Order: sequence, then C-alpha cells, then structure tokens
Amino acid sequence: MRLNILFGGEAGQGPNILTHLLGEALVKQGYYVFYSRDYQSVIRGGHNFNVLTFSDEPLYSNDGKIDVLVVLDKKTEEIHKKELKKDACVLKGNEENMYYAGRLFKLLGIKFDVLESELKRLEARFAENLKNAKRGYEDETKKICETSSRKTNSYFVNGSQGISKGAIESGLDVYYAYPMTPATTVLMELARDNVKNNILVLELESEIAVANAAVGSAITGAKAMVGSSGGGFDLMTETLSLTGVAEVPLVIYLSQRPGPGTGVPTYTGQGDLNLARHSGHGEFQRVILAPGNPKEAEEMTSQAFYFSQKFKIPVIILGDKHLAESFYTLTEKAKITSSEKSTSLRRYNSYETTEEGVATDEPEIINKNIETRKSKESKIKKDAEKFEMFKVHGNKNSKNLIVAWGSTSGAILDSIKNLDCGFLQILYIEPFPELKKELQGKNIILIENNSTGPLADLIAEKTGIFIEDKNKILRYDGRPFLCDELGEEIKRRLR
Repeated sequence: MRLNILFGGEAGQGPNILTHLLGEALVKQGYYVFYSRDYQSVIRGGHNFNVLTFSDEPLYSNDGKIDVLVVLDKKTEEIHKKELKKDACVLKGNEENMYYAGRLFKLLGIKFDVLESELKRLEARFAENLKNAKRGYEDETKKICETSSRKTNSYFVNGSQGISKGAIESGLDVYYAYPMTPATTVLMELARDNVKNNILVLELESEIAVANAAVGSAITGAKAMVGSSGGGFDLMTETLSLTGVAEVPLVIYLSQRPGPGTGVPTYTGQGDLNLARHSGHGEFQRVILAPGNPKEAEEMTSQAFYFSQKFKIPVIILGDKHLAESFYTLTEKAKITSSEKSTSLRRYNSYETTEEGVATDEPEIINKNIETRKSKESKIKKDAEKFEMFKVHGNKNSKNLIVAWGSTSGAILDSIKNLDCGFLQILYIEPFPELKKELQGKNIILIENNSTGPLADLIAEKTGIFIEDKNKILRYDGRPFLCDELGEEIKRRLR
C-alpha cells in the first residue's frame, strides 16, 4: 500500500497543520510517512500545497499521481486535477481545515479518538477544532483503506531538526544567523529551546556580521555555527578565508535554493556544490558534508564539529530546501561523534603571522605557515576514513550504478526498489572518497537537482571517470524528484 494525499490552499489557510497532524497520527499508528512542502514567497494568498505519502513499507519521497486531494481554496482543484488518479477522492467545500481532518481520518479508517488526541496536542482552539473535525468525520461516507495500529520505534523529523539536534548534541555554544529561506528553520529550531539548551541564538543585521561575530566567539573558545542559503553564504566568503588563515574552527550550514540572485527563494536545488568547494580566496583546507536525510544530518553535524575543532578549519554542511523542510519517518537513532573544544586564547590575525600572532611578511615564516596548513589535508583524509564517506544501496553487483548526493537520495531509494541497479550516495564532498573501485566498469547514471551536473565534474576530476551526458538525469525547476517519474527516467538509461 502506498497512498498520496495533496493538501492545497492559500497561505494562511492551514494546510501545514493539517498535513502534519495526519502525518504524526499515521507514524504513531506504525506507518511510514513522508511529506514535502511547496509554497510561494508570499505571506498571504498565492497557492501552497503539501504532498503526504504513506505506506506500510519504508519510503522517502512522494509520487506524481494523487489518491486524495484536499481542496482548501478554489485554485487547488484546477491546478492539480491533471495529477489525480482515475479513482481519486476529492475533498472540497467551504469548510475550515479541521473539518477535512475529520473526513480524512474517516476515509483512511483511523479511529476518531486518534484524531482527538492529536487535536489535544495542538492545544489552541481545541473545542472549535474538535467540533469541526467530528462533523467532518460524521459527514464522510467513504473508506479507501483500513489502517490499523502497528508496533513501531519510528520517529517523525525533518532535516532542520536533524541539523539542530546534531549541533546541540555536539555542545553548540552560539548560533548566529540572518534569516534566509531555507536555512531559517534551523534558526527557529535552535531559538525555540535556547535557554533550556544553554545556547546563545542571535540574529544579526547581515550575513557579514553573522560570520564575523561567529569568528569572534570561536576564538574565545565557543563552539560556533552559522547558517544561510547561497546568497547569504556569498557574503560570508571573505570571513571564510579568514578562518583559513587564522585557523579558526567554524561550522557553516549552507542550505541550498535555486539561484543565481534571488532565484526562486522558497524552492529547492543543488546548484551550490562548487560554491561550497571553491568559495574564499587563497588556499586553505575545508571539509564539506552532504547528508541525505535527517538522521544523516544529525550525525554529520556532529562530525562537522569534530573536524572543525580538531583541525581548526571551516566545515560546511551542504543541505537544501527539500531536506530542510520535508518530514521523514526514521527508525534508527543517529550516532553522535564527540568533539573537544580546541581553541586556545592567543592573538588572531588575518595576516600571515608569527607563532605569537604578529603580522609578518618573512618568506620563511610564510612558507612554514602554508606548509603547516597544507599538511592538514592528509590528516583530515585519514580521519575521514573512520566515517561512512559514501553508501552503496540496492543491487551492489549490478552493472548499472546511480550516483548522487544530498536529498535526491530519498526519491532514488524509492524508485530503484524493483530495478536492476545500485546506488552510490556520496556523503563526503571534501575530502572526496576513493571511488574508482565502485565506479569502474559500471553504466553510471547521474542524478542531481541542477542543470550542469557538477558532481560529474568532481568525479572526473578525482577519478578520471567521465559520465555521458545522455546518462545525466537533471531537474532544475526548483522542484524535487518524484519517485514514479524518476523511476521511468532511470529505466530508459539501464543496460
């Protein structure tokens, strides 16, 4: 069983609450749920929609065809009618969102007391919500499936929560940010319980101020982290070079959205791989990590603090809007890597300096400083090999091999379940893992949310193995890959 429900309406009509309420209930019932958000850059009006997919088997993505359409405004049915399956149910009328919660729970065969429990958790407007939900439950006469309570150890979480939890468990002291979608959700998560977690969470006037304040905190011994999207990260790059020369540990969360410029600010993309790799001037070491789900995000955030503190370098966690705001059902807990604070109180400088921190232009000292920084490269790579730098999913013996990174992994995992192919998910962008053995002799299929395929260029640079253009599946309209559509694209490229 795999069902897709689309909730559509204007901003402010409550599709998010409705989606999350059903998702939480289904996870507690023992089902696997994934939902993603699609919204415009407006506060009121426009057209927003969420797609929730659930199943009795693990899943990590949505499909392109809809089983149930929940219509909260006039636009929704018109926009999405072409996506409906032949026997799809359409719930519509001039009603509040909790009325449709009642109809949905009845339609899916979920007992009303489960819905009542979820409404109590919302607290606000409980009596009114309960009345509307009960009316909807009583009005619904159809039932498209019969859900039942199943034992589970599942939890329901999005990528922003994974990043935030990983930072807290790593001993984060201070988080600076200027709000920018889709990184803002981490700012909100950390601010929510900042007193409880003994964290300073501070919004400053610009990304330049954010990056420099974080350096100031880091050199006094604090575990510091900043977050932004591509446009904000651009402004941080001068400070990124400062961390390189001054050897300041700093964790940077770069949550991608389409560019250049403002692009489409509330949508997703993977166009910043080279920005993360090459930003900043001069030569200095960095680590770049690319989680594909919230559990990996939590684990790799702790790894980011480990590398930044041990080697006194900047570490970039490379996410995107789809990972940040989509909710996943996970069953395994994250493994957290501990890290010790390593910053020493001394004089810091953006110049090349003597050991005492005094600016210098002496050739011997400059050479020594550069060679010291360069020597970190081999040490970082050796340490990185202790971790899972890549994963191989699916049929490991197949001659067909998909390669990808980041949030695309969810749709890939779902789409290859019945296909003859393996899937190489790259978690470490820098240092790059040894992959020749995994890639040689394979029919390689590249999947990325961008128009240029920078991962293919990186693979060619590091291994000498080239991926044919005909084997590149690229999506760059700001939307994530969908399981059913992606499966068809993969089939066309299989040997």
